[in-house]
Amino acid sequence: MLSCLARAACLALALLAGPALAGNLADFNAAVEQAESHNRVAIGYLRTGNVDLASIELDRLREAWGALQQRFAGKPPDAFDGVALYGLLWTGVSARLVAADLMLKSGRPDAARQSLDAIRGDLYDLRRAAGIAALADCVRDANTAMDALMVYNDRALDWTKSATRFGIANKASIYGYVLERCDGMASDAVHKTPEFRRLVDGAKAGLALIPKAIATRDSDLLHRVLIELRSFDNLLAFRFG
Repeated sequence: MLSCLARAACLALALLAGPALAGNLADFNAAVEQAESHNRVAIGYLRTGNVDLASIELDRLREAWGALQQRFAGKPPDAFDGVALYGLLWTGVSARLVAADLMLKSGRPDAARQSLDAIRGDLYDLRRAAGIAALADCVRDANTAMDALMVYNDRALDWTKSATRFGIANKASIYGYVLERCDGMASDAVHKTPEFRRLVDGAKAGLALIPKAIATRDSDLLHRVLIELRSFDNLLAFRFG
């Protein structure tokens, strides 16, 4: 009888512990997002030259990262078992934060921004190695696809070359595909927000004009569309990347 009760108690404890362990990754992701939100804002301020506000966000990022590190550095979620990048993350990001602070204080905001953007890359690589999908990483993929499309932001394009026309269509298609993927993987709360919808739907509307620019060989139209797409892309990175 006592043995049965003991087994039942163990089972009950296991059932209670299960959700807590399962929620460990969710807690980690939420804490990372808290830190990343400050990183995004700091990068945005540095991009626009607002060093003072960037410095404030860097301080907040450092505080959020310290709390994250204290909580999870020695207690990785199960999803990161066997992922070597998890152990390297903590020293790597700490070094980048120190570098960003030094660059900012020495009047080199571009170098500081590179250090902060590298943190996004570190987290991207970690999640990818663990097979974890995140909206921030999809937005980063969209940024890369947009970079490739922006190569054609040139009013002196040679429209007579089929490589030019097919290249624009191909890069626009890739960007549209990644954008659709980001739209599909956003949580319900994010997916329905007016800000997210404005940026994603605005980018989709811009992409819909590219076939017309190609068909009419209109460099001015293509230029206007690409500038607008770049703006949407930057704002997506600033808010959700």
